[in-house]
Amino acid sequence: MIDKILSYDTRLFLFLNGLGSETYDGLWLFITKQTHWIPLFLVLLYLIFKKLGVKQTMYLLLFVAVLIAFTDQATNLFKNGFQRLRPCSNPEINTIMRVVKSSSSYSFFSGHASNSMAVSTFLFLILRRYYKYVCFLFLWPLIFAYSRIYLGLHYPLDILTGYVFGVFSGFMMYKIYLIIQKKYF
Repeated sequence: MIDKILSYDTRLFLFLNGLGSETYDGLWLFITKQTHWIPLFLVLLYLIFKKLGVKQTMYLLLFVAVLIAFTDQATNLFKNGFQRLRPCSNPEINTIMRVVKSSSSYSFFSGHASNSMAVSTFLFLILRRYYKYVCFLFLWPLIFAYSRIYLGLHYPLDILTGYVFGVFSGFMMYKIYLIIQKKYF
């Protein structure tokens, strides 16, 4: 059963990765770099500050930092535990796919997907009562994580699992945030 799922995952990866072209490689290399998302982060910081004030914004940023550290470390534990080769490192497919970027670390599951989805979920749950269109925040992890497939660094299952883990982590951090906020603020 697992072999069949992994086979479908590989076929879907090859299809999605094969949709790319050299014309857009630079764009997806730009998108996949976390620092290029700083303008979005600054807009979010402004929106948070505008509604919550300095003290609550600093408090929220502390939770975001803890959330990112948690999801990042959990991702590394899973990667080292499963030791699934990245598509670009997999000798069975790396000659028939588009390798735009390489990495020697393991693939399962995507840290980009889990971190971005965790932060998006956490911020969505906090900001939804203040901003009508905050749901558009979920475009960030969708675009950000797809770049990993495009570049040849992750399978779709890596991304999907990262999303699920991110939603769960973001939701749990939101619950902890509410408990601590209620108790101390």
